[in-house]
Amino acid sequence: MIKKAVIPAAGIGTRQFPATNTVQKELFPLVDRDGIAKPTIQIIAEEAVNAGIEDIALIVQPGMEEQFKRHFQGLSADDMKSFENKKRGINQSALLEKLKNSITYLHQTVQDGYGHAVYCARDWAGGEPFLLMLGDHIYISENDISCAAQVLAGYELFEKSIFALKRTPAELIYLYGTVTGPLLRENPPAYHLTDIVEKPSVAYARENLHHPALPADTFLCFFGMHILTPAIFQILEEHIKNNIRGNGEIQLTTAQAELSKREGAIGLEVEGQRLDMGTPLGYIETQLALALNGPFARDVDVIFKKLKN
Repeated sequence: MIKKAVIPAAGIGTRQFPATNTVQKELFPLVDRDGIAKPTIQIIAEEAVNAGIEDIALIVQPGMEEQFKRHFQGLSADDMKSFENKKRGINQSALLEKLKNSITYLHQTVQDGYGHAVYCARDWAGGEPFLLMLGDHIYISENDISCAAQVLAGYELFEKSIFALKRTPAELIYLYGTVTGPLLRENPPAYHLTDIVEKPSVAYARENLHHPALPADTFLCFFGMHILTPAIFQILEEHIKNNIRGNGEIQLTTAQAELSKREGAIGLEVEGQRLDMGTPLGYIETQLALALNGPFARDVDVIFKKLKN
């Protein structure tokens, strides 16, 4: 069983500036599917813990962990008095205490890319495979099993690195790592990955990455969640030492491609939505998707009708 998760949250949030002058984007609030307002990072951490993860490494800039620590703490004895008749608040306080005890803060001292951020967890991972989630992505399952739990189940089945995938139209593949490979299993769809390319052009993808089982101009792209074996750290170390970069940064996708060649890796289609709250439009989309999957769905419809009138 995978018991550890790594969540990078060390970016400076340029796409959400100037709001990120005040607070890390991973702490931007969202109303979750249970109707409770929470920072984004709490929703992600809850997904990990509810899937069976016991220890979370949060990768942050030096000094920025104080913002997160202020959130992940329960109510003080004095504050508890104000919540005497508010059971939901007391329950959330207990949850925050539980999450606080599961989180270790690790520093990324230089902004050197996603791959470098993951590498910062090498010693903490202790030679174990781990779940990797994005600190600015919300995942909404389309069945009764959470997205994280679907990916963890994939590892139990194949015991190899698992790269969660989502079928993606051609016009969006510039945003994602894109893969292909022979189908191994139909339910859920799982692939033995043979090609992994970071944000390819549509022309390249049409020629080299299209899977014959998919409709035209539909591709298998990263969902934003992976299980990685410890070999990823050796590969990232080689890339850092040899200054192997893409767009000036240490790229995780490049390392994943190498990991797949050395050990083999499985692409697993996830039944769910990936939502990037790291941009203004993405933030709006993420909140709408959460609202439409929660207790306020009917109210959202009413609000839309009011706005149209």
